[in-house]
Amino acid sequence: MQVTFYGVRGSCPSPGPEFIKYGGNTACVHINLDDGTDIILDAGTGIKKLGDKLIKQNNDIHLLITHNHWDHIQGFPFFAPIYQPNRNIFITPGQTTHSEHNAILEQMSGSYFPVDYKTLRSNIEIVPQDEDIHSWKIGSATITRLAMNHPGGGSSFCIQADGKKVAYITDNELYPPYKKNTDFLDWVSFSQNADLVIHDAQYMLADMPAKAGWGHSVAEEAVKLAMGCRAKRMALYSHDHIRTDDEIAEIESHCQDVIEIGGADLQLFAAAEGLSLTL
Repeated sequence: MQVTFYGVRGSCPSPGPEFIKYGGNTACVHINLDDGTDIILDAGTGIKKLGDKLIKQNNDIHLLITHNHWDHIQGFPFFAPIYQPNRNIFITPGQTTHSEHNAILEQMSGSYFPVDYKTLRSNIEIVPQDEDIHSWKIGSATITRLAMNHPGGGSSFCIQADGKKVAYITDNELYPPYKKNTDFLDWVSFSQNADLVIHDAQYMLADMPAKAGWGHSVAEEAVKLAMGCRAKRMALYSHDHIRTDDEIAEIESHCQDVIEIGGADLQLFAAAEGLSLTL
């Protein structure tokens, strides 16, 4: 299993020289399984560069969307394979509070975008899972989902294949001021013994309480989740769009201190565009 980060920002892209090391594109992670299956997590602006790679292939693409906030779907109209004749693209939308399964397509309609999604030459199929289904198969992978704590709802995903497990939990507020969809201990069970946990770490304690309820986690809390589920590796993800490279490096160093104090055997890093891991 190969995991590659193509977009790691939350809220909106971050252009500029102070955002070079970790990158400025919004959420997109590519997982390539040993059997050749391509699974994409979210379609933020990072998916554009991934499309330049996948356009050279003809195999099916499976896109899992956590939710429909702009930073998770705004790259889709620029994803080259959607313009590829007869390319099969299967999209599984997240379980949002209002079921808007076609939102990722409907942004390409009316006055929103010059190319209407109905004119695309690829074979795009929206494949929502029934509400009571929490696990299904894609290729050799077992996909499991769990409800995010985020305004408007959405889904986090676990991908298990090739003897490995990746938990993708972004835009998730572990301790929200509103009624939780998922408790901390449920997140621990969901991510138990993961080879890699990719978790929202957009805020620091200094950002609170001003941003409580916005649907993102404090970095230290995310680290405690990774420690609690005995993950092997953790990626700090969904970096705030105003965080400079130096500031993200400071957060990473602080989280390393939290792990050392906790005595956990956890490898932690701040996710960066272009970073690729073989699990």
